[in-house]
Amino acid sequence: MSRFNLVSEYQPAGDQPQAIDALVAGLERGDRKQTLLGVTGSGKTFTMANVINRVQRPTLVLAHNKTLAAQLAQEFEEFFPDAAVHYFVSYYDYYQPEAYVAASDTYIEKDAQINDEIDRLRHATTQSLISRDDVIIVASVSCIYGLGSPEEYLAKNFLINVGEKISKTDVMRKLVEIHFERTNADLSPGSFRSIGNTVEVMPTDSDKRLYRIDLAAGRIDTITILNPVSGVVLEIVDQVLIFPAKHFLTDGDKKDRALQMIRAELDEQLKFFEDNQMYLEHDRLKRRTEYDLAMIREVGYCSGIENYSRHLSGKAEGEAPDTLLSYFPHDKEGNPEFLMIIDESHVTLPQLRAMYRGDQARKENLVKHGFRLPSAKDNRPLRFEEFEERVGQQVYVSATPSDYEREVSSQVVEQIIRPTGLLDPVIERRPVKIDEETGFKGQIQDFIAEALIEVEKGGRVLATTLTKKMAEDLSSYLKDKDIKAEYLHSDVKTIDRIKIITEFRRGEFDILIGVNLLREGLDMPEVTLIGILDADKVGFLRSETSLIQTIGRAARNDRGRVIVYADVMTDALQAAIDETARRRALQESYNKEHGITPKTIQKAVKDITERMRTEHVDTVLTELETDLQAFSGDIKKLMKYKKRAMNDAVKELDFERAAVIRDQLIELEHRLK
Repeated sequence: MSRFNLVSEYQPAGDQPQAIDALVAGLERGDRKQTLLGVTGSGKTFTMANVINRVQRPTLVLAHNKTLAAQLAQEFEEFFPDAAVHYFVSYYDYYQPEAYVAASDTYIEKDAQINDEIDRLRHATTQSLISRDDVIIVASVSCIYGLGSPEEYLAKNFLINVGEKISKTDVMRKLVEIHFERTNADLSPGSFRSIGNTVEVMPTDSDKRLYRIDLAAGRIDTITILNPVSGVVLEIVDQVLIFPAKHFLTDGDKKDRALQMIRAELDEQLKFFEDNQMYLEHDRLKRRTEYDLAMIREVGYCSGIENYSRHLSGKAEGEAPDTLLSYFPHDKEGNPEFLMIIDESHVTLPQLRAMYRGDQARKENLVKHGFRLPSAKDNRPLRFEEFEERVGQQVYVSATPSDYEREVSSQVVEQIIRPTGLLDPVIERRPVKIDEETGFKGQIQDFIAEALIEVEKGGRVLATTLTKKMAEDLSSYLKDKDIKAEYLHSDVKTIDRIKIITEFRRGEFDILIGVNLLREGLDMPEVTLIGILDADKVGFLRSETSLIQTIGRAARNDRGRVIVYADVMTDALQAAIDETARRRALQESYNKEHGITPKTIQKAVKDITERMRTEHVDTVLTELETDLQAFSGDIKKLMKYKKRAMNDAVKELDFERAAVIRDQLIELEHRLK
């Protein structure tokens, strides 16, 4: 059994030791739900890492957005370098769900852009859960959506042994059956190619290795694991296990049965439309479903196959789908044997509750108007009650737990004192509007003046706005004044969000402007000032909880301060200021009693996108930087040299080398523009 081994130069301090002991005691006595009320910067993630290390259980950490999930994955990876720490989020960079707007008779086809790197990480997640015990998965709410049966996924793996009697054709046929794609070009995860008596396969969970399977006399002769770019031999093995390239799978017998069930449901629904003289809906459904049936029959897959998941999995009508939760360990009675941590629970729990209702409203409309069979409604996220049934012991983590967490928890463990001695920030209230009598120039000009003071001292600055448009406009306005600034909101792609935060922490720009992505969980100790614009507006973004969370972003630096721009003192603003003052008083008292001087958190700047980069991309960029130095930064001159080198590589039939140079040329052209 693989075990967790916590690695850290720090020991629990402040309120952490008592919080860890209390939570572990609760888990050992069987408490189903507990809450950790930890102020921002008190080291909640370190506390939870210690809890995981003590209980030694596979753990699912649930976060309410991809950016926060990425940061948590980085932190747990640092604490558990030998464990399998994975990042599991929706693999769509862009997702427009299929929908029908009856009022305008508008059908919106599903449109999605899949991020291949995130898809690879999802496969790495499920494969680790199946094969080892020391697993921590940091996931978004995508973990409650249908994923395919773990039994089918495990049963469909392809085990290849040296000496096994099998033809090259059968090897390739088996790979196609588990949805690997054949190619003659560069390999990517989930693909293979055939060269002579050799089959080269790149597994779904990694782009940093490939399997070379050599055959001789109808048997597996050797299995070699190679670096896909350099061709260096990493290992020679006797066997290799290849997992499927897709999570939705079904074998021949089940496929035939599923096709019969889909056909029967189609006939029943077509009769319903006919009986009710709904001829347009009848034709729509007949045309689409028969096309999908033909695709599944011939190639085993079709676009939108998840809408037939109930039939393909053999589940009953209304039965909950298999999700990531199904891949975690359970005992013989089916009880969960993993630990569930719900981060920023005051936001994540309401999000979990909302997923099912929104999905069903959209699907109901599609079924009603003949775009989908009624069984498509069973391709859905879990209901909150189903989610609760499928997880065992839970720990809610939040600086501002809601009434729900307090009511259902056996205990609420407070973690107010920070190991660093840092205090909650000083809050100053200033007006919003221009005041000619006092000479106040308005919130924007005042914020810019204060921000420049902090930047001059080497600090970073956050600003929170009420709308995406205002965040973008303020960013543009600052750039026009030669102030380095960027905006961040939900329209920014997943990987780009992580890169922006990393660049901000590294000092590549000084001011980051956002809406509510700057609230929960983002760990940026370089921030010395936060400006909350329009703090007196009533609404979700300016509620007591949101304000406390935003204020907390400045609690990781000993110079941290917050300016709230408000003409009116709202109840929410007053409550946030009072709670911050209460916590600050407790912290000051503890520091005085123990002789502690507040010290800014020192946190290395790491970026999960670095481990998402392929070996190919690493080779391209690393070599390019070296070449640019050799050519004294002369991009045009280097491009001429690279073009000659690429042509030489092609003449020598070294296509992998040519591909590296090709991508270097693309990068150079981009930089030249």
